[in-house]
Amino acid sequence: MANTTTDLPPGVRKVATASTPAEDSTAAPAKEQLLEQQVTQLQSDIRDIAATLAQLTGDKVTEARGIAETEMHRLKRQGQNALNEVQDQAGALEQSLKHTIREKPFTAVASALGVGFILALLSRH
Repeated sequence: MANTTTDLPPGVRKVATASTPAEDSTAAPAKEQLLEQQVTQLQSDIRDIAATLAQLTGDKVTEARGIAETEMHRLKRQGQNALNEVQDQAGALEQSLKHTIREKPFTAVASALGVGFILALLSRH
């Protein structure tokens, strides 16, 4: 009589064969041993995959860190350049203001008094 099994494709039937008790007792340990070997191989493969993923992750972190450091240095240089430019402009404005005060001291004093008066009025409210 033919039996169907779940490990075969649909429509394929396995024919039952007569086996002796000696064949059944030796086949079971061989199957268990084969299964143990497959489980051991799977564990080894999983360890290898995990190691590869860890290495790839470490490489990406190192790469990202390098990019971030390069970008940080670039932004720091840009900030320093902007600061230097603002300081230069402030120095030029200071020199211009000093020159104007030396040439027209009464106008400078009157302007300062006017600005002070306006600020005093604004601060009252």
